[in-house]
Amino acid sequence: MKEILELSERNRQRAWEIIRDTDLIGIWESVGATVNIVGSLKLNLMVKHCDIDMHIYTDSLRVSDSFAAIARLAEHPSIRRIEYANLLNVEDACLEWHAWYEDLDGKMWHIDMIHIVKGSRYDGYFEVVSDRILAVLTEEQRNTILRLKFETPDNEKIMGIEYYRAVITGGVRSYDELLRYRHENPVPGILEWMP
Repeated sequence: MKEILELSERNRQRAWEIIRDTDLIGIWESVGATVNIVGSLKLNLMVKHCDIDMHIYTDSLRVSDSFAAIARLAEHPSIRRIEYANLLNVEDACLEWHAWYEDLDGKMWHIDMIHIVKGSRYDGYFEVVSDRILAVLTEEQRNTILRLKFETPDNEKIMGIEYYRAVITGGVRSYDELLRYRHENPVPGILEWMP
């Protein structure tokens, strides 16, 4: 377990270095946005999957402002690729940005930036979920989640919140139990779960 905890801490520190190096928060604030870190970085539950999840809020969501922020990010020499999805006309009511940052060791980091319409259905929702997880998460559950993430094959895609729900609510303690739990509790889209 010590090796997993050390890896988690190294990746947590590296994620914050990338945020500072790219000036991600400053870039979004320059277009009037408020930035919230969510997901495994906020929860200190990052292991092998190197990702940074950000929810970005503006008083009014203008596509041109979002593109202006991303144009600044794209100028950084370590950004290798950027993808965009316009989901303003669906339930999500957001713009999705996905960027890939190559660190000095050649490791690729995935940066998810979700530009959300204030007042929409998911305004602040995942921040509340994260706060609730932090409030109820025990050290044993945290270690179990980190171990399960470490044991998950690299080609297996499991959302972080699936681990959290399985361990906190489902009492899952092994990878085999996780697979069974996922089979019995499929997630067709956004997982709306509150611990």
